Amino acid sequence: MLVAALWACMTHLSCLRAGGVRDTPLVRAVQLSRTSVVNIHTERISAEEKDAKFFSSKSRKVTGMGTGLIIDERGYIVTNYHVIQDVDVITVTLEGGASYEAHPVSYDRKHDLAIIRVTAVEQLTVMHMGTSSDLMLAETVYAIGNAFGYEHTVTAGIVSQLHRDVEVDETQSYENLIQTDASINPGNSGGPLINLNGEVIGINVAIRSGAQRIGFAIPIDDARLTIARLISVEKLNGISHGLGTKDIKSAEEKKLVVEQVAAESAADLCGIKVGDVIRSIRGIIVLDGTDLERSLLDLPRGKVVDVIVDRDGRDQTLQLTVGVGKANGIPVAAISQQSDVSIAGNPTKTEPPRVAKTIISEAEVGVMNRAWDLLGLRLESLNEVDRAEIAHKVYPGARKPVRYNGGLRVVAVRSGSVAAGFVNEGDILLGLDGFETLGSTNISYILRDARISNLAPMKCQILRNGGNPIEGVLTLTAQ
Repeated sequence: MLVAALWACMTHLSCLRAGGVRDTPLVRAVQLSRTSVVNIHTERISAEEKDAKFFSSKSRKVTGMGTGLIIDERGYIVTNYHVIQDVDVITVTLEGGASYEAHPVSYDRKHDLAIIRVTAVEQLTVMHMGTSSDLMLAETVYAIGNAFGYEHTVTAGIVSQLHRDVEVDETQSYENLIQTDASINPGNSGGPLINLNGEVIGINVAIRSGAQRIGFAIPIDDARLTIARLISVEKLNGISHGLGTKDIKSAEEKKLVVEQVAAESAADLCGIKVGDVIRSIRGIIVLDGTDLERSLLDLPRGKVVDVIVDRDGRDQTLQLTVGVGKANGIPVAAISQQSDVSIAGNPTKTEPPRVAKTIISEAEVGVMNRAWDLLGLRLESLNEVDRAEIAHKVYPGARKPVRYNGGLRVVAVRSGSVAAGFVNEGDILLGLDGFETLGSTNISYILRDARISNLAPMKCQILRNGGNPIEGVLTLTAQ
């Protein structure tokens, strides 16, 4: 009997070691969520070095760190804008140790959020998104982040308070933050605050200098509204779906309700109606506007995808054709960007200012028409994917390797024009007359009357069929 009792006791202790009491809800939640968190390391060349005429072999680099959260399996990651602001190199490390160079996609300075992207060898794991609408004081939460450079550090605590307004300095303030006593350290910025279900309920953003265990996070419901704008297919790809939607989030449900359908838009032609609840697009479950945008992001024009909607309590499957119809009831070319979202570029001190856009205003349409009149080229902006592919390559040059920040796609070449003998439809215009051509601002500057009055030959760089840049000469003629 004694032997049996001892054996039973030892077996019980063994079970406790393997799981049992040790296998807490917190342990299980961390195991569920950690693969969706990335560590971010940044580098930038000091301002003094950037202003110098020549870079020395020992240029001083300033390093930084932060954390990110995977929001799309193709490598889209959200972090704080201040983590990547004015940096030259962004390196992302996954939970398994794989590292990738990342590039910025878009950012919102006011709300301190940014989207970066990596090109990984396999699909990444998207973290489960919760809601901040039902947070309870003192409920257990935890953070995963790159604290002081110690990657994937886990800290736990509670929700200390809600709806905090925090002023960091004269240029940055936050509203409606979650306060937590889970340790938020330098390097945690941009990482997730997570509940015991393994769901993100906030994005860590700030600490109170000089205080202990007082940290703050952007509520995930607020953050997702900004993220949806940051990955808008209209802004990044120049393609509109024509939907106006509203996120509905509570403890009981998370859903996306259609409030507007633009006449003759892709959504209208698809058959989506006001009041529909969008459940999924091309197999991606849609819970809010961010899911809507990412499900359509980077898809080619003409691609047909299944859209499942709940209409009057019954699911219906519709087919949406990407890029058809009108954008918000008017042509895309006549829409100007009206938001606080900026599309990330790689501007330099060279004039004119260079920030790539995918949507152009009526004034910019006039500039592009000038390119057609003088050069015989109909041009359109690149989407973010194509721009990034160019920006992250190094091309051979006459004296040294050359980098480009993007370009403009040639969609038509007028027969008999000055460009007809050199440029083909489908080429990407990289540069003209010594300037990069990233948008209408560049074209306006290059083709202004004061610069072209002498009709001097203009060097032109193009990219054709994914090869290396080709240089030719365009000679203007008197109009």
